[in-house]
Amino acid sequence: HLCMKNIERYIVKNIQADLLNKMVFIGGPRQVGKTTLAYQLLGKNNEGYLNWDIPENRERILKRQWPIEQLIVLDEIHKYRHWRNTIKGLYDQFRKTKKILVTGSARLDFYRFGGDSLQGRYHYWRLHPLSVAELGIKTTKDLLKLLNLGGFPEPFFRGAVREAKRWSREYRMRLFQEDLTSLEQVHDIGNIELLMLRLPALVGSPLSINSLREDIQVSHKTISKWLLILERLYAIFRLSPFGSAQVRAVKKEQKHYHFDWTLIDEQGLRFENLVACHLLKWVHYRQDAEGEDLELRYFRDIDGREVDFIVCKKGNPILAVECKWNDVPIGKGLKYLKERFAECEMWQISAIGKKDYISQEGIRVSPCLTLLRRLV
Repeated sequence: HLCMKNIERYIVKNIQADLLNKMVFIGGPRQVGKTTLAYQLLGKNNEGYLNWDIPENRERILKRQWPIEQLIVLDEIHKYRHWRNTIKGLYDQFRKTKKILVTGSARLDFYRFGGDSLQGRYHYWRLHPLSVAELGIKTTKDLLKLLNLGGFPEPFFRGAVREAKRWSREYRMRLFQEDLTSLEQVHDIGNIELLMLRLPALVGSPLSINSLREDIQVSHKTISKWLLILERLYAIFRLSPFGSAQVRAVKKEQKHYHFDWTLIDEQGLRFENLVACHLLKWVHYRQDAEGEDLELRYFRDIDGREVDFIVCKKGNPILAVECKWNDVPIGKGLKYLKERFAECEMWQISAIGKKDYISQEGIRVSPCLTLLRRLV
């Protein structure tokens, strides 16, 4: 019953509204559905679509031969070094008569190449993989399907785990062969690929750059640079620890997660990664749609107490989430934080557990769908 044709992506209406007054940029992982979304916005007439990776389209962009359609979509144009000046010229010339949508499989807000000449001319949106709320998932069976196939539309709607694994492998190869080489000055592709293969086993724990440096035999600075590149290409994202005067938190080490959670073998950690993606999608949506000052972090103190995820608003925790595979007693990290931040909403959610109650401390324990369906 879950079918792509029935799904309007969660940011479509926001983008339609924003296009009325500014350009819209959509960033996000490759193959997350940006081009499909662009075609939905174009409707039957897709003549307004130009993709930098298609030679004929690239020639038109370089010659400034713009489509006559009212909506112009420029896909992957950030791979062109002078893309911002090109778009600025297009916008300044046609701002009263055309709508301009720019999409790309990287952090479009990063690839500026010398100043942001477009300041104030665009709204930036991030498109995330499919989620429980977007798919309308109501059963554990459908949740496990999402967990095993991932949130990228193509493998999810094909519906076969074997196909999803093949897709994931090919996806990683294209990320390195196409996006990495066209956007970044990286010469040691083999070792950065080795880093990407090493990372899934380290999900959920604070990431030690020193141990990665020893593993791969490159400098601390190089590993740090490569992790930033993987973030810019939407392969991974990192969370900083939450710290305040009320808790003795660790200060530095970040945790990381993958947008393609099927890379993680251990089911409990894969579930944690899925929840991380759901929470980040919600945080990014609130930032992009409402301009809210939200951040996704994690908690760990020097005594070893942990909570998987903390959503902060202006630095204060408003939501804490601990992930478990099945029904287990409430974690000591949640209880510790609840004592110090009584106003913060706290959840312990499980993938396949059945228990649903509020503890005497005021912590909600429930199957994960109760919380995830509230997000986007």
